[in-house]
Amino acid sequence: MTLTKNDVISNITSTGIPKNIAEESTEYIIKTIKKTLLDQEDILITGFGKFMVREKNERKGRNPSTGDTLILKKRRVISFKCSKKLKNQINE
Repeated sequence: MTLTKNDVISNITSTGIPKNIAEESTEYIIKTIKKTLLDQEDILITGFGKFMVREKNERKGRNPSTGDTLILKKRRVISFKCSKKLKNQINE
């Protein structure tokens, strides 16, 4: 099951926080994360992991439906590396 933004808001409101405050807080956190990544800065959330913007160089690729070779342009991607603490909890 995928956790949605509405699920996050519902989880926050279950603690007694009003829905409008939970929505505003969630939106602000997401906005802050987006802005930080757009500024090409890393986001480190202790005990959870690190989001990073990485540069991928131009490379050869293949169209899977036709088999034609093509050149994939240089681009930026967001990667995530989970913390050791989270990794250990997942693997228990």
